[in-house]
Amino acid sequence: MESTGAKGLKLGDACPTFELPGVDRSTRNLKSYDAIRVLVIGFTCNHCPYVQAWEDRIMELQRTFASQGMQIVCINSNETQNYPQDSFDHMVERARERWFNYHYLRDEDQAVAKAFGAECTPEFFVFDQQRKLRYRGRLDDDHEHPDKVTKRYLRDAIETLLAGKQPTTPTTHAMGCSIKWEKAA
Repeated sequence: MESTGAKGLKLGDACPTFELPGVDRSTRNLKSYDAIRVLVIGFTCNHCPYVQAWEDRIMELQRTFASQGMQIVCINSNETQNYPQDSFDHMVERARERWFNYHYLRDEDQAVAKAFGAECTPEFFVFDQQRKLRYRGRLDDDHEHPDKVTKRYLRDAIETLLAGKQPTTPTTHAMGCSIKWEKAA
């Protein structure tokens, strides 16, 4: 699935507030990141092959830019009746197995994904220190072959924001699996 970014947040919009449990057994909210210069919110999950293909690159970005004031926060909003591998317990297990160095949070009622207008996994939203949206889209241009990547959209957005500038490519179409929404009762 390809997200057009037509739903939800637009460039310049404020980051929605949230309060969610993390796989490290802490509860995190938007205020938890007040000291962070660049906040990356990514909607991910356990089962999506696109997410799995990009996990190492997500961790590499966290390693590279954390000391400069950037934090990646991944949120799993998928329903778990049909996708039990995306349950909180399985999130904890996957984070431990893969040694995730970013924050991994659970959006059980899907309210946060709806507030952002997230459509797929993975889909990234990058906010400056004033928590205004400055980039929305995909990580890079080749999820399957890291050695064939020519456009590093997320990395470029982070670097330019840390340098006090605006991203030259502020939006791209996210590519991945659709968010698995709860069926309305």
